[in-house]
Amino acid sequence: MKRKIRQIELLSSSVQQTIDIAYLIGKRLKRGDILALSGDLGSGKTCFAGGLAKGLGISEEYRITSPTFTLINEYQGRCNLYHFDVYRLNGCKEFEELGYEEYFSANGVVAIEWAEKIESILPENIISIKFDYVDENIRKIIIKGLKGKLEEIAQDLNTEVV
Repeated sequence: MKRKIRQIELLSSSVQQTIDIAYLIGKRLKRGDILALSGDLGSGKTCFAGGLAKGLGISEEYRITSPTFTLINEYQGRCNLYHFDVYRLNGCKEFEELGYEEYFSANGVVAIEWAEKIESILPENIISIKFDYVDENIRKIIIKGLKGKLEEIAQDLNTEVV
């Protein structure tokens, strides 16, 4: 029996609001959680990862940047953050060559930018976060995941799961 995927939809009207949303989500995350971030260039994925880092207790001395050329950045906090950017990869095979399974089963949280490129190998229990442009400043953030985890996140964000 396939488990039911639910979703939350939010609007963010600024970079700071996106960081604040991610911070609240990051506070709720536990070791083993995997976030699949997708959206166009400049839509807020890396900004969101910075907010997640704060919520995971990662020191503000770290500047969270997109690991476009290094492919992965690791940050230590309450939960370690393994931040992937798979933009330059040509698909699942190259991601597999990075040894991703080791990170998925590690003692931390995984956030993957451009996750749509490797969607077919992501586990069912991921939290999928899509960023859509509404206009120059406003982003629609669609968060999908399994019912239990999404209800916890929705409560922290003071919104509803649909």
